[in-house]
Amino acid sequence: MINFPDDIFTEPENVDPDTLANLGPLARLAGVWEGRKGVDVNPKAEGPERREYLERIEMQPIDPQANGPQLFYGLRYHVHIVASDEDTTFHDQVGYWLWEPATGLVMQTLAIPRGQVALASGRAAPDGSGLLVRADRGGPGYGICSTDFLEWAFRTDSYELAVSFNADGGWSYVSTTMLQVRGRSEPFSHIDRNTLTKVAEPRPNPSARIAAGKATLAEAHGFTSIGAGRPVE
Repeated sequence: MINFPDDIFTEPENVDPDTLANLGPLARLAGVWEGRKGVDVNPKAEGPERREYLERIEMQPIDPQANGPQLFYGLRYHVHIVASDEDTTFHDQVGYWLWEPATGLVMQTLAIPRGQVALASGRAAPDGSGLLVRADRGGPGYGICSTDFLEWAFRTDSYELAVSFNADGGWSYVSTTMLQVRGRSEPFSHIDRNTLTKVAEPRPNPSARIAAGKATLAEAHGFTSIGAGRPVE
């Protein structure tokens, strides 16, 4: 049972605006990453199919976020994957990694443009070696939501992502999604795995740049003084 405070409105005071300094275990993920040895095992009519893929992940810090007294620091991410044997996008995904310093909670939100979203929760390994998050279909808080067709044909019952931090500064993951494929009696374990290498450092979040005197409010948030404050195209 989680003991939440009686005061659900008052937000924390004196919040450090520097997200990069407060990411906890998520600090190892900040930046731009590439992986060239990804492997995907997915269901096909003829049986499991193995595909190799190239992957690029950008994870940039966002300003601190509050739900009343609850405070998160996090990263906004974009995953772009192409199969090694074709030119079109194999997988595209956006979302957030979130860290709650007060409780040690780690969360991942994800959305893919095939009509599916999920919110997974977990913890960092006590020894700092990695992270593990999970979502289950029908869960009361952390779960999975899909289109009617995906529910009917490729129902996702669970999603689990295990991240391992490597000694060379990179990281690896194994993603396991349990699917119930229509017409099949046994669940299918859809697995993706890859190892990522950093190719660029993260940019400081807007409030950190403002606090450091490196940008005005408009500049930090991507607005131009031309055109009545419209975002920069």
